[in-house]
Amino acid sequence: MPPPENSVVLDAPVASASTRRPTSATAPMTRFDYSLYAVTVFAWSTSWIALKMQLGVVAPQVALTWRFLLASLVMFGWAFIRRHRLAFPLADHLRFLGLGFFIFSMNFLQFYVGGAKLTSGLLAVIFSLASVFNMLLGAIFLRQPIDRRILAGAAFGFGGVALMFWPEIAGTEIDHDAAIGLLLCVGGTLFFCIGNMISATTQRRGVPVVSASAWGMAYGAAILALSAAALGKPFIIDWSFQYIASLLWLAILSSVIAFFAYLTLLGRIGSGRAGYSTVLFPVFALLISTVAEGYHWTAFAIAGLALVMIGNVIVLGRR
Repeated sequence: MPPPENSVVLDAPVASASTRRPTSATAPMTRFDYSLYAVTVFAWSTSWIALKMQLGVVAPQVALTWRFLLASLVMFGWAFIRRHRLAFPLADHLRFLGLGFFIFSMNFLQFYVGGAKLTSGLLAVIFSLASVFNMLLGAIFLRQPIDRRILAGAAFGFGGVALMFWPEIAGTEIDHDAAIGLLLCVGGTLFFCIGNMISATTQRRGVPVVSASAWGMAYGAAILALSAAALGKPFIIDWSFQYIASLLWLAILSSVIAFFAYLTLLGRIGSGRAGYSTVLFPVFALLISTVAEGYHWTAFAIAGLALVMIGNVIVLGRR
């Protein structure tokens, strides 16, 4: 089932030697880090426009299959041109399969199915939990210390997103179907963060981000195709300009470029700070909606925006 037409999320990778530095959750961010951060937020903030253009003719499972199949082909081409390694042992392929399962397929499917019964505002709040989940999972699996400053910033950000969408959330009736949708979306966020941990460990092995993402997206596309086939979804393509343009946008900008930037950032500044981008992109999606759709800013939204920005300064500011 497709997500609500006004959905701004989700939409909801591994660094090469040239972009990798010793991971630290406390080291000051460089200009390159800020650039990666800006690219991630922009790419994911604009993805909701393309997602709306995908709704209608093609089933979500099939649309996602085309998206990550195309994205993987672009990634493989990128890796070939840049002469990145593409042959890896079985142990690495198991990690790539994990990336495909957790990041490039099941997290999206859970949000598509679960989000059909929830408002876009609630989806934004749920996915903003990634900043907290990343921190907790990083402490458990990567032995990264929980930075109180980052935790405080994440709390400001989460509260700010909730406040921005509060009127919409307060009017939501949590019935049986909505409760299931809520659990699926929380699960989708958790899967995304588990994939982050797999990516971080893969980076530590020195696997280039492009190579890992290419294989991960290919495995993700295969999982999505199997899911679509199991559900009896027809493998069709809408050849309209709107659909093809949105597919290219989602595959190249929101997948290839955004995931390269985000997962490279993950390896450079740690999972907690990188995860704060999931708080910011719903905010920028609303800013875009203000121009494109005439979104009206309420007092709740303005107060929430202030909290998110305070959290951003706390998380990304100089130590």
